[in-house]
Amino acid sequence: MERQYLVPLYKRLNVVFERGEGCYLYDVNGNKYLDLVAGIAVVAIGHSNREFIDRVKNQLEKLVHTSNLYYTIPQIELAKKLNEITKMDKFFFCNSGTEAVEASLKFARKATKKKKFVAFTNSFHGRTMGSLSVTYKEKFRKPFEPLIQPVEFAEFNNIEDLEKKVDENTAAVILELIQGEAGVYPADKEFVKAIFELKDKYGFLVVFDEVQTGFGRTGKWFAKDHYGFQPDIMTMAKAMGSGFPIGCTAVSNEVAEALEHGDHASTFGGNPLACVAAISTIEIIKKHKLIENSAKMGEYFMKRLKEIFDDVRGKGLMIGFKVKNAQRIVEECLKNGLIINATSEDNIRLVPPLIIGKDEIDFAIEVLSRVISQSQGYL
Repeated sequence: MERQYLVPLYKRLNVVFERGEGCYLYDVNGNKYLDLVAGIAVVAIGHSNREFIDRVKNQLEKLVHTSNLYYTIPQIELAKKLNEITKMDKFFFCNSGTEAVEASLKFARKATKKKKFVAFTNSFHGRTMGSLSVTYKEKFRKPFEPLIQPVEFAEFNNIEDLEKKVDENTAAVILELIQGEAGVYPADKEFVKAIFELKDKYGFLVVFDEVQTGFGRTGKWFAKDHYGFQPDIMTMAKAMGSGFPIGCTAVSNEVAEALEHGDHASTFGGNPLACVAAISTIEIIKKHKLIENSAKMGEYFMKRLKEIFDDVRGKGLMIGFKVKNAQRIVEECLKNGLIINATSEDNIRLVPPLIIGKDEIDFAIEVLSRVISQSQGYL
């Protein structure tokens, strides 16, 4: 039926999921799986969280959508909460991470009156025309060129190469502080520092793409909190709405002052239902100390993974490690009740719900150990 009715854009694993609870998913045959993907770092508070459901259901019965022609209270409440946890000044709401990046590029050009963007090797910022322009992998970009120009890609974590690529024509440097789709590779602190030193020299803006790293994923509210630098623009999505589509582009007051009515917009962006989903997510993360759990369980998980694998990387519950034939390992783990994700032929990414505990981690290690031991040549 999928082949008959859906555009063939996805390569899916051979399973049909029907429901979720906590850290687990259940297929249509009743089989149980420990979920270490969480909808690609989205379901941070776990599947079917009762507090979340009740809060969203209550809003669903009151008001879903009015458009941005009018004021609604949840949008302002969410902006206030985001100000508190991000220390950014003002917020534009959209529906996804790629939309948040699109807005960030437009805002940077308007604020600086410059055109050029500098991104990094192995970066991933989305698949729409603007976000795709600053996404590194050529197989994503090539079929859709010409894209936004000029864009240059500097080598990630290479200060010398960065210095060659930025100049007085640069509108913004866009950076994932931890590259997720590349396989979970953190930026060096000295590299981030160098970006801000060059910003002072050339007057460009710095955009942090926190779509995947936000809302407790790395053991802090945002990855930037590990580095001690505040960007001019920051993008958010994924875990922001616990599965309900919402994205956000946060800006400094200086950037906001350069923008005018009509420069950008979104029909659905910031609708009451989406905003309440995000408000509820933030409150649940705070109430249940999920950021602290992310840091603690992430440390434990990486310690256990290092018993099996040599190259284990990450922060909090955003973890990557190298293997051979990653997709085969994903498939074998699925057969053993464990859901993991391959970002490339030799990289596994783990981004479980932030509610995960030691028992679930120990089960995951047991399955991975068994799969590896039964699969010669996969390390």
